[in-house]
Amino acid sequence: MANNEEIKLDAYSPSEIAEKVQKVGVAKANLDLLSTFMLAVLAGAFISFGAVLATLVTHDSNLTFGLTSLLGGLVFCLGLILVVIAGAELFTGNSLIVMAFVERKISLYKLFRNWAIVYLGNLAGALTMVVWIYLAQHWAMHNYAVGAKAVIIANSKVNLPFLAAFSRGVLCNILVCLAVWLCFSGRSVIDKIAAIIYPITAFVALGFEHSIANMYFIPMGLFIKDDPNVSAAISATVGNINLSNLTITGFMHNLLPVTLGNIAGGGILVGLVYWFIYARKFWR
Repeated sequence: MANNEEIKLDAYSPSEIAEKVQKVGVAKANLDLLSTFMLAVLAGAFISFGAVLATLVTHDSNLTFGLTSLLGGLVFCLGLILVVIAGAELFTGNSLIVMAFVERKISLYKLFRNWAIVYLGNLAGALTMVVWIYLAQHWAMHNYAVGAKAVIIANSKVNLPFLAAFSRGVLCNILVCLAVWLCFSGRSVIDKIAAIIYPITAFVALGFEHSIANMYFIPMGLFIKDDPNVSAAISATVGNINLSNLTITGFMHNLLPVTLGNIAGGGILVGLVYWFIYARKFWR
């Protein structure tokens, strides 16, 4: 290190964050297909680890509804911490690549190419985790009560009306992209982890919808909903519930509005807003 090089410990300013986000967006958009896809598979698996942990921790909580939701959100942070610190490509966070596009640093084709590859990679990673969790019989823990909780979570998601799912997707990715934005302000691993905890805990506790997390939650419920032991655990927990919408079609009916909402929340209400405030150099 040069003697005259200044060592800085303070956070990057919002204008510096905007510049960094654009540079990272360009790099992401130009990454080769195989690397992008493999990093996306990792992100799908990482977010699924957070979902698995949240399901386990909350399945038998005797706390109030609010505190149980808060606890679930706190442990779910594991997913984005792994994505950011270990390195992976997450569709929801990549909504911020919009900033590089509107400043004409990447083409619309490259924006959509990145989103498509990452979305499919996230799906592959999440579904792979569903298979591993199923084979590990993690859902059979605590006399199948963990599996019962997984089915209840999945069923609640597929029964959301389109507008509610879309709106929860918007609100979710505002918080997810703000978490990513705050990570760009940090200079250390601890800074980044601290930046993640509050926004991600909030989105989960508030019941908002994350498309990639749902790629784990809903298929997991689909895998085990017909197991008689899980059905018995559900009856013991909440009584009889209607699972008629917990199907592949129900999965698609959730994923579409949530994905559109995630794009609107992260790409428009975070990415475009901060671009307009701090980074619209080309348009000034």
